[in-house]
Amino acid sequence: MITSEHVHFIGIGGYGMSAIARVMLEMGYTVTGSDVASQELTEKLAAKGAKIYIGHTPEHIAGADIVVYSTALSRDNVERVAAEELNIPTLHRSQMLARLLNERKGVAVAGAHGKTTTSSMIALVMERCNVDPTYIIGGEITNLGTNAKAGKSEFVVAEADESDGSFLQYHPWQGIVTNIEADHLENYDGDFNRLKSAYVQFLSQIRPDGAAIVCADDQNIREMIPQLQTRVITYGVEHEADYMATDIQLGDRRLSFTMSRKGTELGTIELSVPGRHNMYNAMATVISCLEAGIPFDQIAASILEFHGAKRRFQVLGESNDILVIDDYAHHPTEIEATISAARATGKRIIAVFQPQRYSRTFFLLDAFSRAFSEANEVIITDIYSPAGEKQIEGVHSSKLVDLIVQNSNANAIYLPTKEAVIEKLKDRLQPGDLVLTMGAGDIWKAGDSLARHLRGQQA
Repeated sequence: MITSEHVHFIGIGGYGMSAIARVMLEMGYTVTGSDVASQELTEKLAAKGAKIYIGHTPEHIAGADIVVYSTALSRDNVERVAAEELNIPTLHRSQMLARLLNERKGVAVAGAHGKTTTSSMIALVMERCNVDPTYIIGGEITNLGTNAKAGKSEFVVAEADESDGSFLQYHPWQGIVTNIEADHLENYDGDFNRLKSAYVQFLSQIRPDGAAIVCADDQNIREMIPQLQTRVITYGVEHEADYMATDIQLGDRRLSFTMSRKGTELGTIELSVPGRHNMYNAMATVISCLEAGIPFDQIAASILEFHGAKRRFQVLGESNDILVIDDYAHHPTEIEATISAARATGKRIIAVFQPQRYSRTFFLLDAFSRAFSEANEVIITDIYSPAGEKQIEGVHSSKLVDLIVQNSNANAIYLPTKEAVIEKLKDRLQPGDLVLTMGAGDIWKAGDSLARHLRGQQA
């Protein structure tokens, strides 16, 4: 690559954008970027040598050879408009990532759920086994304290985002699909079949020397496999697969299982994170790393060190036998899996959910209403909507609460704000309670405030 290039990122503070910016910095590029506010990720980039601007003005793109933007950015952003007027090449975030991923042995992790955790597991195992990968993750790997690194080996590990179709930019060595569900249908004309066809195309773009690594327990994936021409490696528990898990032991913030390949036992995998969904993430990780030439025993030893990615079943605090956990779960299946993992603690679960996007809430309203049966209490806040999204008439959190009461949990209430949630909970939490904040917005702030309040009480 030509490392004398100057790359400017509009919206550099997002996880995906900051990760690419960090890798390009470490590769020797000149990196500048702008965002609406300073935050931890922009401060880390500035400390590594990036020039960060707060706010957006045309002057910020001065001298740039390439300007990178994300789906969240409006078309009329002044910096993007200025770049186009000056004929500076503008690339979507995924196109910039494709430049990094496609020229090496790219490991691209796709799926409705588990992308961040699976790619984080793979990156950590490769790092611990001295493979020295480049990795670009949509969430911070808690063990490593970062979400990106420019490694010196041929491997590049990254998430492949199906939400806007941008994963079709990639031609990876490995294409991993954890599961397929109807989400982000607003970008597929409301047609689930179009989304499934996009997955087929993604896996059809795998390099000839590579492989598709897919979960055989997912019906949508099983239906897709006959359409694939590439080498396919399957994993699962309930359906026959190349790699199978048995003797599954679920515990409080841990799990273990035995893994076999085509009937031959490989050994035991132990994890320091809970939930059956993480067993599947770990199986994909093991296969990916075996294919990369890492011995099973080294993989098993390294994966035990994995303590999660930020906002993935992240323990925010534990005081007076009250546990506060935050998770990015924002889809009904993710909510069910996260609550199920929380049940293994044996605590009384108070699930606090902040829906994200009117469109997702509209398409999945019934499924959301049935996702909370395993919680003891449920609190739903107002919908967190990205800037520019139009409100859909009749789609409201209070309606979701009514349906939850009707379909899965009678102990559900509506509290519009994070502040109302904090006030409601901080004086009535008891030893043995677990507060589980969930959502893709800023509900984690309520969990963080509660955890700090409980620590203050303990002090």
